[in-house]
Amino acid sequence: MNCLSNGRKQLVLFFTALVFALSAPFSEYASASLSLPQAGADQVELEKKAQDQQAVPAGSAAAARVRRSSKGLSLSELLRKYPETIMTRGPRSKSIALTFDDVPDPRFTPQLLDVLKQHHVRATFFVVGSRAEKHPALVARMIREGHVIGNHSYNHPQFAKLQMNEFKAQIIRTENILFSLSGYKPKLIRPPYGDINEQQLKWAKSHGYKLVNWNVDSLDWRGLPKAQVRNNIIAHTGRGSIILQHGGGGHNSNLKGTIQALPEVISILRKRGYTFVTVPQMLQVSQKK
Repeated sequence: MNCLSNGRKQLVLFFTALVFALSAPFSEYASASLSLPQAGADQVELEKKAQDQQAVPAGSAAAARVRRSSKGLSLSELLRKYPETIMTRGPRSKSIALTFDDVPDPRFTPQLLDVLKQHHVRATFFVVGSRAEKHPALVARMIREGHVIGNHSYNHPQFAKLQMNEFKAQIIRTENILFSLSGYKPKLIRPPYGDINEQQLKWAKSHGYKLVNWNVDSLDWRGLPKAQVRNNIIAHTGRGSIILQHGGGGHNSNLKGTIQALPEVISILRKRGYTFVTVPQMLQVSQKK
């Protein structure tokens, strides 16, 4: 009887252990699966942000993902293959080029122009054609105060996802708008998100354009406070730096940090012996095509 009882106990213990062993990995998989909806929601949110072309500037995390997704040669490979056509910095002299994307924007652009005028600095503004149509007086002011304008597409699409005829239309339509406002067709193009493919780059090269990206990103598109925008610039700026900032953005953009940081950025870098030039001055090219 005791043998039978002991046998039953051992059998119970065996099945208990077996159930426990099988349930442990199942609970791990269950926990992992519970996290999947959240990960999916985050991905959807990122995709939504990437699709908001006016609101996601070139320096954003979504933009970095967009650039990596492009087919063909990577941006770094294009830079090595076409060093005279697409550039991210100038010669290693103590000159710096301030650049501002996504202009004009009546909320932010006039304040930036005020600061630049007060400190006698000329910058390079990359203009979105649809915005120039809405705010031509701001483009006229940029030119009147000695700044250079460049082509930043008509409505800020990701170039590498466009067909060639769509890409050309983005450039030419904006070029014609800027010609009517400035009297010249800009030589400089900055691709939205810094993204372009080789076929488009070859076309730009054959038509006399120069593409300009950047090597210092202020990350101001994040709505950072003044100190962070300033530190992001100061910590990475060196000889021949081309600095990316924004003078416009989407409906929820906050560039207050950019505007507040700019006087300190100018002052600190001047004390370090740097001078401020436009991109054409830095690269020794004409601002006109």
